[in-house]
Amino acid sequence: MKFYVAVTDDHWFRFLAERQPDEVTFWRPKGTTAVRAISAGEPFLFKLHSPNNYIVGGGFFVRHSLLPLSLAWEVFKEKNGAGSLVEVRTLVNRRRGDVTTDPIIGCTILTEPFFFLEDAWIPAPQDWKPNIVVGKTYGTDSDVGRRIWEQVLGRLSGQLVGVRDSQRQTEERFGAPFLARPRLGQGGFRISVTEAYTRRCALTGERTLPVLQAAHIKPFAESGPHEVRNGLLLRSDLHILFDRGYITVDEDLRLVTSKSIREEFENGREYIAMNGRPLVSVPSSPHDRPGRDFLSYHNDKVFRGN
Repeated sequence: MKFYVAVTDDHWFRFLAERQPDEVTFWRPKGTTAVRAISAGEPFLFKLHSPNNYIVGGGFFVRHSLLPLSLAWEVFKEKNGAGSLVEVRTLVNRRRGDVTTDPIIGCTILTEPFFFLEDAWIPAPQDWKPNIVVGKTYGTDSDVGRRIWEQVLGRLSGQLVGVRDSQRQTEERFGAPFLARPRLGQGGFRISVTEAYTRRCALTGERTLPVLQAAHIKPFAESGPHEVRNGLLLRSDLHILFDRGYITVDEDLRLVTSKSIREEFENGREYIAMNGRPLVSVPSSPHDRPGRDFLSYHNDKVFRGN
């Protein structure tokens, strides 16, 4: 297993440690630094700047995306590590060295973050060099990497981070099963669906990002999971109609429009004309395409029928 140790801003860490969110964004101001050495579900650890040369927590890698700051704030809010959009914009522009109203930033999205109390901080590994300014990849197949990860697991299984799980339970939670299937939060779900559909509305191909929304096929309120295969990227009006059952997608990935639109609103020509239209944007990975089980649920339980 590989994991990444990233040089981390002290204020960002302490702000989030106080709040204990279910997901965070580890952002870079210019959006040019992507983590390519680890895969979804693998650990991403936080190491503070010198002189605090300690590993102080971490999370599990979901993806890296280049996002307008406004969208990153809309989706994650304080999980960006700041108390307001104005504050995070000020931090971004200060580090960029310019002033931009809505800069593009690099967002490394992490789920299941954990934050060690100070007496549980792990000293930086002996091979950590002072000229490392971004981060470094380790593997548990090396002595150094294995020692770091064993210390992380030890902290996660103890009271120092408020975790009451046993060592065995911790390994089950953060071991191989987790690495195979990252647990997305709401923000991670939205961005992952957005990227899986290449930032295009599944039904219209619309690419205007502010009006695109990630819809759950099986509603989250009905135990629908935050999984890409339970998502569709839809234009906002279509998202509303989908959630309220006026439209659905069948198992052949074609739009089905309910007659209720015409009957209730005496209009809806645009939506009625879309009936039978195949999805114009579908994830390239078969694992990310709409799940038949979720589509069946929406057709049977949500759609208003014809």
